[in-house]
Amino acid sequence: MAMTPRLTWLEEKRLQILLGNASLSLLYKQSAHGCSIQKMVQRCIDHIPEIVDDSEKQCASIFFIFQKDSLTVMSTLLLNLLKVTSDYLEFCSSDKLNFWIYPKKRVFRKPDRSVNRAVINSSTDLQYLECEVFRVEGMHKNKLLADLRAYKPHADLVSKIRILLLGPVGSGKSSFFNSVKSVFHGHTTRQAPEGSDNTSITEQYRIYPVKDGKDGQYLPFMLCDSMGLDDTDDEGLCVDDIPYIIKGCVPDRYHFNPFNPITPKHPTFITSPSLKDQIHCVAYVLDINSIKSLSSEMVAKLKQIHEEVLKCGESHHIKNFSFWNNLYNFLNMTKRMTSWNQVKNAVCIPLSNILMVRNYASERELDPMKDVLILSALRQMLRAADDFLEDLPLEETGKLSSFCSSCKALVFFEKTLSYTSIAWMGPD
Repeated sequence: MAMTPRLTWLEEKRLQILLGNASLSLLYKQSAHGCSIQKMVQRCIDHIPEIVDDSEKQCASIFFIFQKDSLTVMSTLLLNLLKVTSDYLEFCSSDKLNFWIYPKKRVFRKPDRSVNRAVINSSTDLQYLECEVFRVEGMHKNKLLADLRAYKPHADLVSKIRILLLGPVGSGKSSFFNSVKSVFHGHTTRQAPEGSDNTSITEQYRIYPVKDGKDGQYLPFMLCDSMGLDDTDDEGLCVDDIPYIIKGCVPDRYHFNPFNPITPKHPTFITSPSLKDQIHCVAYVLDINSIKSLSSEMVAKLKQIHEEVLKCGESHHIKNFSFWNNLYNFLNMTKRMTSWNQVKNAVCIPLSNILMVRNYASERELDPMKDVLILSALRQMLRAADDFLEDLPLEETGKLSSFCSSCKALVFFEKTLSYTSIAWMGPD
């Protein structure tokens, strides 16, 4: 008889979106299979053999802890399995914090931080009612890397896809490029200067190629970074610059001027751009933490940009909504979906076209889960660009593909724990 998870259909669909449209299969349910860790491992032995017969063995699996309170609020914790004993499972988060699950006691133990969040003083035991283990399929990092390395633009019409990053000041445009480069280089990088929530560091239009490692070949895409948008017209990127950027008329390292947008009279203006010079996909970057505080002026500017994008090219195919996470790796699904609805209503972006990405901020080490989300979003952008190229009339030299959007992650931690579920992804 098939087991029924405690996750509702809607919660499972939201989780699949969170994981880049990965599929979930319920392997273990504590209320059905008992509280023995040995039984849990036996149920999952065909999927994760690395954790069997060696309790001290490091495992590349990724675990997700879900919790629901009485208000049906779900949050998520991304963990790596460290240790298996007869009494407990030990995990480690991406920020090097350890967590434990004691199935026999139905206890989830989390670390407590000091007021300055720098020192771990103690831990807190939280009771849960149910523990489930899911198999996550279709989101392996190595497969995503292989697909992106082997990618070729549709019909070889161009050698490299150009993806334009647009968004408010401090939303994560430059950080997204740095994150993509970090994944392919195998360590965190900071090539593009990153701004704050109030001041735009990026004042030049930058076209960044990405290498497959320090000494590797250039990959078949480039990320185009722009100045951040501001509420007022005398600060930030001028909306009148955007059509020329999309059409390929703006050169690399062009210095933006909010008061004087580029014109055909500018000495570096590209008068006859070819298809390879044009933008093939637009990624719109938003910060989920500031969605509710977007001013009416910014919302109006976003809609204006949307109209300009549609004027420049074909119908949009894919929208990316990128998230950051900066505290305990907890993601509130309910609140995140509320933010998605706000973006959908403000910029006319359907929920089905919103993806999650969490950029690298202050981390020094790579996180496999973040890598998967970054690579998944990048793959969707390239697919959108292919849709655009495939739809081009033979007589045209190219226009804009798609309008994508992204944002950072909202993070929080619930004080009560009533339901725990685990999903793991095995090594590639």
